[in-house]
Amino acid sequence: MVPGCLSSSQIRACSPVQGNQRCVRTERRRGQWAPVPGNESVASRIQSGEEPLGRTGQRRRSPDFRARCPNMLPDIHLSLLVTLLLLLQVQQGVAVQEIQTSHDNILKINSAGEMMQCSAAMDVLFLLDGSYSVGKGSFERSKHYALKLCQALDIAPDKVRVGLIQFGSTPRLEFSLDSYTTKQELKRHMKKISYRGGSTQTALALKYILRKGYPGGRNNSSTVARVAILLSDGRSQGNVVQAAAQLKETGVVLFAVGVRFPRWEELHAVASEPMESHVFFAEHFYDAVNGLYTTLSTFSVCNATPAGCQLESFPCERKTLERVKELMGNFMCWKGSKGFSPYTSLCPHYRYNKAYKRHQTVCHRTICPDPCDSQPCMNGGTCVSDGQEGYNCLCPPGYGGDPHCAPAMSLDCSVDLLFLLEGSATLTLEGFLRLKAFLKRFLQTVIGSDSPTRVGLAVFGGEARVEAQVGKFRGDLRGLLKAVDALQPIGGEAKTGEALQYVTRHGFMSAPVFADVSDDLPRVVVLLTANPAVDDVVQPSKYARDREIFLIGVGPDRLKEQLNNITGNPQRTLTYTSPDRVNAKIPELKAKICSVDTQGCLGQAVDLVFAVDASGGVGRDNFATLRDFVRSLTVQFDINRDVAQVALVAYGRRATTVFNLDAHDTGSAILKAVGDAGYVGGRASTGTALLHIHSDVLTVARGARPGVNKAVVVLTDGSGGSDAFVPAQRIRDNGVSLFVIGIGDVQRDKLLQIAGSEDHMISVPMYEDLKYFEDVLVQMLCSEVKKPVDLCIPNPCMNDGICVMSGGSFRCQCQGFEGPHCETRSRRPSSRGDLPRPAGLRRRSRQRKSHQELLHHYKLHRRRHAA
Repeated sequence: MVPGCLSSSQIRACSPVQGNQRCVRTERRRGQWAPVPGNESVASRIQSGEEPLGRTGQRRRSPDFRARCPNMLPDIHLSLLVTLLLLLQVQQGVAVQEIQTSHDNILKINSAGEMMQCSAAMDVLFLLDGSYSVGKGSFERSKHYALKLCQALDIAPDKVRVGLIQFGSTPRLEFSLDSYTTKQELKRHMKKISYRGGSTQTALALKYILRKGYPGGRNNSSTVARVAILLSDGRSQGNVVQAAAQLKETGVVLFAVGVRFPRWEELHAVASEPMESHVFFAEHFYDAVNGLYTTLSTFSVCNATPAGCQLESFPCERKTLERVKELMGNFMCWKGSKGFSPYTSLCPHYRYNKAYKRHQTVCHRTICPDPCDSQPCMNGGTCVSDGQEGYNCLCPPGYGGDPHCAPAMSLDCSVDLLFLLEGSATLTLEGFLRLKAFLKRFLQTVIGSDSPTRVGLAVFGGEARVEAQVGKFRGDLRGLLKAVDALQPIGGEAKTGEALQYVTRHGFMSAPVFADVSDDLPRVVVLLTANPAVDDVVQPSKYARDREIFLIGVGPDRLKEQLNNITGNPQRTLTYTSPDRVNAKIPELKAKICSVDTQGCLGQAVDLVFAVDASGGVGRDNFATLRDFVRSLTVQFDINRDVAQVALVAYGRRATTVFNLDAHDTGSAILKAVGDAGYVGGRASTGTALLHIHSDVLTVARGARPGVNKAVVVLTDGSGGSDAFVPAQRIRDNGVSLFVIGIGDVQRDKLLQIAGSEDHMISVPMYEDLKYFEDVLVQMLCSEVKKPVDLCIPNPCMNDGICVMSGGSFRCQCQGFEGPHCETRSRRPSSRGDLPRPAGLRRRSRQRKSHQELLHHYKLHRRRHAA
């Protein structure tokens, strides 16, 4: 560097300074800063202002300065360029106002802003900030926002009048409220307004209105609303808050609309109350238009809400761009001189950074539902909106015969079906419309003119209300769909428990088929909800189930536990990951409704044993899948001592009883015990497992009940099944139904040898596909366990007792034992001489007698015979 010159880093290290302190160049010498001779004059002139200013406000450097410091200008230009780039990144990377909602909702807000229209007796006065701090670009955008607002106004002498004041250093009336009586004239003259510049004297503009009123307005009329719309950056000089307060006291509704990088604190203080309804951001044109007209509609100034649209509230965040002063350190400064010696001191050095100050608030907007919001087109169909209410579905090949691209499905089961929809205040309008759209799509898909199902409708929130009795629209699908369209949210909290109890009592009021015969069709309530209940749901759900009402719950994944508590059976719970996936659940919901008609195995007595392959051929991960499959199956049975009992056996080379039939008497205990089953490993032996079940599980001592059908379900990958034929045949001979599920590449011949019939075997390609065969297995089990029972098969008598049928029951003929099942050894001598002594007793008796005693008894016997 040229001697006597300052580098750009040294210039920045010495500026800015406070007061009349002047900075000198310093350099690092032995860990301390010391002034460098020869730089005091130039540095002093730059900092003290002696170096003259150019027209742009920068220090003008003399030719002598340029000649002595040729390398300094590129450094300064580079520094300014970096600073400018950083500022542009701040401006482009951060939104000044952000409505925290989905992108779809933002589009709906903008769309509603374009549709809103306001017609009322109203005087509207725009206050446009035309100062230098706003700039010409932001001024033009303010004009564009004002034009958008006027586009929705009913401009007429007896309706809406519009005037405009531009202010900078002084206010100027561009045109009065009675200048233009048509919308075209108003827009044409508003576009001609030119930017003036000046300081930001917002208070003077507000005082101008206080002093002169609304020029050309209806100031003496009490029925005409007076609205002032201030468009400014909020960086005014003077006491603007006091002037705004005085103006609002006169009855003027004051809106504050920010432009560019507004100072939100000032705009919040200026606007009318409530603040969140009167402050907007002009750069988001349609959002600001929506917000302003939403407020006018809310306060009954005019009705600008389109039909079918509703007010929604969203969390908002606004950011004020500020310069933050940061102390960088202290540096050596020159404060004077004594003779030829300079007098120095430490001077503070500050850096100014750009930062955002955040303001959390609420934005009230009008939102209009789109017909395609509910994703009405199924199977990959594309929804195309046709106005505010209509839509068309572009279906893929193979689904063009249905208007919604739905497969042909019919709800052909005979049930009384009541849909219970949530309509609480917690649920947004969009959420309620989505539930209605799903219900409507379901009915259009599965309900035909000849469907035997009778449908009713109910809505709940803070209270419950039956909107359509079950069977009211039987055979009238069009009327039923109109009733769905007419459903309205009730509001209040989501009191799901009270609603379930209400529809249990009042939802099924069907007339008797004959004078003395009531209709006994299965009754089903389908709960459509999206929010957790605020009241207890367990007891009301039990109350409904005790009265033979089947509950089916539909909701998001986060409500799965609550829905399980309501339905009492996870198989009757239907959840979805996101709202746009709910229409894909229509076939599953149809299957769950019709499964109630058959009622599965609920209420059917059965002793059910699961034999799960836990060998190394299955693996630890796949064993967990098998375990989950068993858990899912058990919930389809009523687990208790009088109805269904379940046992579990895990096997590898040896079989282990995880729990016996009489170990657990509740479904929750069974689920926990199955989940605790451990992996065994090693080689598999299905035959060993079947022998173990026959001798150690399906016995009266282990909880098996006489007179109850019994079934064994084997889940295996097919390995280790070569020794299972004989044990399987022995189990079947005892009247036990044996089912086999083979997973993977399993030979059907092996499965057939174990199952004994193709009707009792299922082949599953992969472990992940097990869930698709759950209903198949349940139907197979149900058809078997409903068959008549032979009370003597398997033999309920223990210790070689003989089972004898007697009058619809049985009794055991015991030998050396006693009890209903010959379970206790008899201690009394037999009273019948024709019955031999038990083999064990005879054996021990012979062992006690010696050879001489036997010979003596033989001689006595011969003598008696001779006599």
